[in-house]
Parts: sequence; C-alpha cells; structure tokens
Amino acid sequence: MAKVMLEVKDLTTKYITRFRENVYAVDHVSLKVEEGKSLGIAGESGCGKSTLALSLMGYYFPPLHYTSGDIIIDGTNISTMKPDEIRKKILGQEIAYIPQAAMNALNPTRKIINLIEDVIQAHDPKAKKKEIYDLAVERFEVLGLPAEVLQKYPVELSGGMKQRTVIAISVILSPKILIADEPSSALDVTSQKMVIKMLLDLMEHGFIKSMIFITHELPLLYNVTDDIMVMYAGQIVEKGTAAQTVFDPLHPYAKGLMGSIIVPERGLRDVKLTAIPGVPPNLKNPPHGCRFAERCRYVVPECKVHPIEMLHIADNRHYRCIFSEEYLRKAYQND
Repeated sequence: MAKVMLEVKDLTTKYITRFRENVYAVDHVSLKVEEGKSLGIAGESGCGKSTLALSLMGYYFPPLHYTSGDIIIDGTNISTMKPDEIRKKILGQEIAYIPQAAMNALNPTRKIINLIEDVIQAHDPKAKKKEIYDLAVERFEVLGLPAEVLQKYPVELSGGMKQRTVIAISVILSPKILIADEPSSALDVTSQKMVIKMLLDLMEHGFIKSMIFITHELPLLYNVTDDIMVMYAGQIVEKGTAAQTVFDPLHPYAKGLMGSIIVPERGLRDVKLTAIPGVPPNLKNPPHGCRFAERCRYVVPECKVHPIEMLHIADNRHYRCIFSEEYLRKAYQND
C-alpha cells in the first residue's frame, strides 16, 4: 500500500469580512494524496480552489482563518502548529506552493541565484553560497533550464522562462508535496506544454513526492494527474480517477463543466457545448440543500431540503447528489 503524503480530514476555513460576516470558502473538505501520485482540483473561479491551497499549508493570514479539521503532511498534523513553526519547518521543505501569476512574484531587482540563496538560507543559515550555486546549477540543468539563467534578472526572462524558474525555485528544497495553482495560465500553448512537462519531470526525478494541480480547465488534468476532485461553492462535489472524471462525470456540475469547454481529446471532440446557467451561491449565506440546485437542470424539491452528503460508489469514486448513478447516466443520455 502506497504511503499517504497528505491527508486532509474535514477541513473548514473561512474569511471574516470587515462586517464580521463568515464566508466559508472551504467547507468540510477531505482528501488524500499518496506518494508518487498527483491530484487535480478543478472548478470555476471563486469555488475555493486557491483558498484550499493556502489552507493546506497552514497559510492563514486575515481575513482567512482556520476553523476546524486536520491537515497531516507525512504523519505531521500541522493544524496544531504555530505560524512561525510552520514557516520554519514545513513551508518549502515539506510542502511548497506555486501561486497564480507566479511569474510576477520574482523580485525584479535581484538575480535568480540571489533569490535561491534567500530561500535556502532561510532554512539553513549556514549554507554556503558555493554549495547553493552548485545545487542550483544541477537542479536547473536537470529541469531543462540553462545555468546562465541563474545570473539573470527576472526582466531578462520570457514569461514561460520566468514561470519555469519560479517552479524550480519552489522545489529547490525537494518538498514532499507541491501545490501548483494554475501554473499554466496566461501562457501560450508551447509554454504551457513546457511547464506541464517540467512538473511531470519533478515527479519522475524524485524532486517532489506528490503533487496537487489546480485549474479551472478540467480536461487539462487528464494529461497531468492521476485523480481529480471537482470543487463547487467551497465543497467537493465529485472525486474519481482522471479518466472517470473527464470522460464520465457523474455530478451535474462536473458534467456541465466538461460540456462548457472545447476538448480535443478523442471521445470528447463531438460533445455539444453547453453553458451552465446562473451564478454560484453567496457563501456568506449558502443554500441549506444542494449548493448547485439553483443552476441544475435536474433539480427537484428534495434537493433544497437537506444538506447533500457524498455518495461512495465502486472504484473509490464519490459524488455529492441525491440521484443514483443509474438515474444520472440515463438523464445524460436523454439530453
């Protein structure tokens, strides 16, 4: 049985507005990521993906606050750790994060090698610059980045090169888990392909043990991850393998998400494009029943009565809906 690198149990985090209103952006989320595996998290903007990523690292700064649940990284529960302890012992070494628009995170006044020195010396003040440089050269060359990049300023690099450099810096301490938050967004197709290949190479060379890849493009995850979770309004509405979720989605939202994107994959090219009507609910006052009910074409009065629990079916697959697997498949066939 594979070792579990990350286990999240019933995690809930919230934003507190200046009017003291609670916005539960991550609501009772549970997940597991095993060693050597990658997990994709998909959903539209505002569903809670990035908030979940920050929460997984214990990165709570107002207005984001921890509410409840456990985050266990390689056996260590970081939910009970203090922020300074997390920064010193966990971030960068146990878990690393590539934020959205990461290419803009590089300090334009410092060379790449100086940024790497800052990262390593923050965890090991005794590290010598020669050792850091040698490690950086070795790591960059393995990941397909020329050593001369280390002596350049960020402004001298293209968008794709900056993105790949940020990824290389993020994993310089060989973290066990890497969270990549839409790392290929705002890039051209060629640069996207290079970034995705680089992420896969990180796993292959053992620089990271596991990965979480976040995107709003559900089909993209089929080529990158082993498993996929679909998130909606702060909750997980579907879990399954990449193939199951992309080619055979069960939850109406996952089905709608797949139907709203042009997909070149064989078996999906002829799927008719459909739009998901309406907008997500306000998480300051979420619906008592199914959070997707107001936008779902299959809604019945029962959907709005009670909170919907995740159903567990064969092959470790889950979805959050009152309808059976057979009912949903038949409904999709009749559309």
